[in-house]
Amino acid sequence: MKKWTHPGGKLRELGAESLTDAELLAVLISTGTKGKTAEEVAKEILNKFSSFKGMANQPLEKFLEIKGLGDVKIIRIAAAFEIARRIVNQVVKEYNKE
Repeated sequence: MKKWTHPGGKLRELGAESLTDAELLAVLISTGTKGKTAEEVAKEILNKFSSFKGMANQPLEKFLEIKGLGDVKIIRIAAAFEIARRIVNQVVKEYNKE
């Protein structure tokens, strides 16, 4: 089995559905910090908030408590959650029209 250096390579080769939650989040985080990979930072975030759903309504300041997350990474995560929220709202709206 191939070992990727970053989940982005795995996503490219096997598709997004093959990634764990931590790997997907690591793609958004992009890079880790000295001594901690992006995936390790992602696992720490998911442990702190339990799940993507647990992360969704947290104030951005809560993410600053995690070593390895700065403004740019937090803004990327917030943007991804907003995109997901808009998709869900659109699907719900379309479903309710039927």
